[in-house]
Amino acid sequence: MENIFNIRTEQDFLNASLKTFRYQYDNVDIYRKFVDYLNIDPNTIDTIAKIPFLPIEMFKNHQILDKKVVADLYFQSSGTTQMNLSKHFIANENLYRESIYKSFEQFIGKPDDFIFLGLLPSYLEKKNSSLIYMVDYLMNVSAKPENGYFLYNHSDLFELLKTLKHKKVILFGVSFALLDFLDYCQSERSDESLDFSENLVVIETGGMKGRKEEMTKDELLIILQRGFKTNAIYSEYSMTELLSQAYSLGNNEYECPKWMRILVRNAEDPLTYEKEGRTGAVNIIDLANFYSCSFIATQDLGKTLPGGKFQVLGRIDHSDIRGCSLLVS
Repeated sequence: MENIFNIRTEQDFLNASLKTFRYQYDNVDIYRKFVDYLNIDPNTIDTIAKIPFLPIEMFKNHQILDKKVVADLYFQSSGTTQMNLSKHFIANENLYRESIYKSFEQFIGKPDDFIFLGLLPSYLEKKNSSLIYMVDYLMNVSAKPENGYFLYNHSDLFELLKTLKHKKVILFGVSFALLDFLDYCQSERSDESLDFSENLVVIETGGMKGRKEEMTKDELLIILQRGFKTNAIYSEYSMTELLSQAYSLGNNEYECPKWMRILVRNAEDPLTYEKEGRTGAVNIIDLANFYSCSFIATQDLGKTLPGGKFQVLGRIDHSDIRGCSLLVS
């Protein structure tokens, strides 16, 4: 495979995308069947807009994997044991780790320079989480003795943050857990200073559904920013089916690393793309998914913005498209 981390220009990205499409059409059986079902001649694919995007629901019922490799490691989406959960098999751990490192370095800094704390209870309580793998990896690279996870032990987190006042700290947190922690600070520690390190970076990873009163992302970020007294709340956008991460450094505007792109399709006509600024369904190109599928049609709603940025605005209500999985049975 081509070194995707050397991509510099749009032409580089186009060339790598077309080569990846051809490889995955030839070697990932489910993707090939999907493209064939659409009656698309792969030889006619010469632009990104023509590449077929695999519905993300396919990961629930099929192993999306290069037929030439065997993968023991897999990530699994969150949910109850009664749900049909997506599985993403990982053929090359080093590729995932390099994607994690280079994305983080591009948008935030060298992982070696930070202490990493995780307030990720819902993910720690599940097995095979790609988010936990990512944070574990960053902690291992950092190798700081203070690194660690917290479930619901808010008191311990509060005390630790007070001791790290002059150090560079990353706090990865699922949204509802960050709000719970601020509730604890305001109710149980209201007589103490909530001025944490001026170098504290809070990165929320989503995760509000069914846990707290629904609010918009912008409302959430304002509450967190005021509670942690930081200039901005960062956000990370990824999912089980991806090996790359987009980051927002505030204002709910995400940026992709060089080997990842967001396209916004018309929610009713999946082969038509929306113009910049118009809301539609999110398609993702993740070239780190070389041994799986790099072209994924999600059920997130979003819009692209100037400068290659994008926003995620919610979910499509009719997100369970059962028929797609039957197409390639």
